[in-house]
Amino acid sequence: MSQIDTAPREVKYRGTFITMLVSSLASLTASLVLSIDAITLAKNPNSNLACNINAIISCGKVAVSWQSNLLGFPNAFIGLMSEPVVITVAVAGLVGVQFPRTFMRIATSVYFLGLLFAFWLFSQSYFVIGAFCPWCLLVTISTVTVFSSMFRVNALEGHLPFSEKANQTITRLMLAGWDKVVVVAIYSMIVLAVIFKYSRVIF
Repeated sequence: MSQIDTAPREVKYRGTFITMLVSSLASLTASLVLSIDAITLAKNPNSNLACNINAIISCGKVAVSWQSNLLGFPNAFIGLMSEPVVITVAVAGLVGVQFPRTFMRIATSVYFLGLLFAFWLFSQSYFVIGAFCPWCLLVTISTVTVFSSMFRVNALEGHLPFSEKANQTITRLMLAGWDKVVVVAIYSMIVLAVIFKYSRVIF
């Protein structure tokens, strides 16, 4: 039996929960800044936000788009509601708390929807709005990291709703570090996409 199988739970997943905690704190911070910006723009649509560098690097241009208020309120408010839950899970996990399987499945499923939403917002900003929001990019990257952390815990705990053979394969890949390879690849694609399109105004 491997060391990761015999170690206490808080040791076994320490790195994963620390990653989850740091990423969720980063996403919460970005959501807070974006929420303040949204309130500022609601008071005065002509307000000059701190990250309004030019016509391309402009949080304001992204914030006033309909995509940033898809549910009738600023999307950043969703982060203010969801990230504290993730922070609680991460802190509890660091001290060895084990949440019920159903809770972890629901939390991961909901966060997966959040991941898809983050990717959709990134694509809208990239292809439709034509503006680059640094805080939004931080949310996208943090969402990828948090989801990968939650998925890793669920996989290694046997919480995934797949066949036994599929779960064993996923666990083997996780222990070999392939989940980290996938995450780094996603990071790289996002960064390269931003550099490819906005390099003339970033550098």
